[in-house]
Amino acid sequence: MITARNMRTSTPVVTGILALTIVAFVAQGTSPAFERALIQYNPDIHNGEIWRMLTAAFLHANFIHIGFNMYVLWVLGPSLERQIGSVPFAALYVASALAGGAAFLLFGGAFGAALGASGAIFGLFGALVAASYRSRHTAAGDAQFRRIVSLLALNLLLPLIVPRIAWQAHLGGLLAGAAIMFIWLKIPRGPNAELRRTGVALAVAGMALLVGVLA
Repeated sequence: MITARNMRTSTPVVTGILALTIVAFVAQGTSPAFERALIQYNPDIHNGEIWRMLTAAFLHANFIHIGFNMYVLWVLGPSLERQIGSVPFAALYVASALAGGAAFLLFGGAFGAALGASGAIFGLFGALVAASYRSRHTAAGDAQFRRIVSLLALNLLLPLIVPRIAWQAHLGGLLAGAAIMFIWLKIPRGPNAELRRTGVALAVAGMALLVGVLA
């Protein structure tokens, strides 16, 4: 069983993201200006405020929104962070969030506005689907693959049920996470594996930022 103390020491990035997101949510409730400064608002990004593609991932619309995203992070994040390393996990999360922001910038409308960690969360889904797909030939691997795909399918259906969900960010994060993991799986184990994983994720993050600069 994982205790809160063990989680803080073994998965510091997941713990840090949870804490930072909760603090940001409280700040939103006390200062509308705080949300306005960090939300993804496409006209502001076109004017050069590309940081909004990332900062919006730490904002949420209501308790249900933040509760759902942080619950999924709590369920999926710790095992993935321990498996790939804390620094690569942080890079994966950031890259997926930025990819989701880039997709919303391109396809969310000229005056689109979005907030939430869904792009980053779907990046974790994408990475886990890619990793479990490789091991689907074993009984345990097949069971894990089916479980992740089923959970992903349920989440992909949410935009059909809940209005005003930024499906563009979901799709962008999902594709980025899957692409990063597919490349990671080709990296041989060794002393530089974590560094190379981090470099791959940061390259994807850089491409997403480039979209924000050029769009």
